[in-house]
Order: sequence, then C-alpha cells, then structure tokens
Amino acid sequence: MAKGRPKGGTNKYWTTEEKYKIIKPIIEFEKSSSQVTKETGISNGMLSVWVKKYNENGLKGLKNKKKPGNPMSSLMNRKKLSDMEKLELENMKLRIENERLKKGYQVKGDGSVVVFKK
Repeated sequence: MAKGRPKGGTNKYWTTEEKYKIIKPIIEFEKSSSQVTKETGISNGMLSVWVKKYNENGLKGLKNKKKPGNPMSSLMNRKKLSDMEKLELENMKLRIENERLKKGYQVKGDGSVVVFKK
C-alpha cells in the first residue's frame, strides 16, 4: 500500500463529523490508534492530533479553522470567465487591496508590488 496521497492528488478534507467518527473507537478504547491507522490509511500522528484536540475542546477542537483551497485560484487559472466570474474576481482583488491599505500597505502598479508605508 502506497503511503501519502498520489502524485498530483489533493489533500483530503475531513469534516468535523468524519474526524469524530474515525477517532471515536480510539477515545472509547475499542481500538488502538495503530489499528485505526491500518483501517483508514490516516497517519498515527494525524490521529493523535485529532484525539488531543478532541480531549481539549470536544467537537469544537475538531472543527477546521478555514475552508480548503483558495477561492481566487479557481477563477485566476481559467482562460475564459463569464461576466459574473470576472466581477467576482475583481471584487476579491479589491477586498484584498482594501485590507492591505487598512494595515498600512501600499499597492503599486498591477498589485504585484506591495510596500509597507510608515
């Protein structure tokens, strides 16, 4: 059995419920973490992190901090965009520029050069 994700593959996104279902046998002492690792293919280290987070904060600890993926990348990598998608991309760029300006950054040119102003 090959370890890790296949070349060119993407990381697996686990929901809170999926994580809990996977670690439940470990928490309830029905199975060892190595048994769960063999059954699921999830590394022992990852399972240990999930169990620790669950023990510290319950289900809230298993919640993902952010959604996977960059929403801009899906739009920026396409050759043809609809009018709505063009507007969404421009809107995201303007939001980023606005947040940078709030934090004291100055954007020059096409946005690729960002300078911190004092």
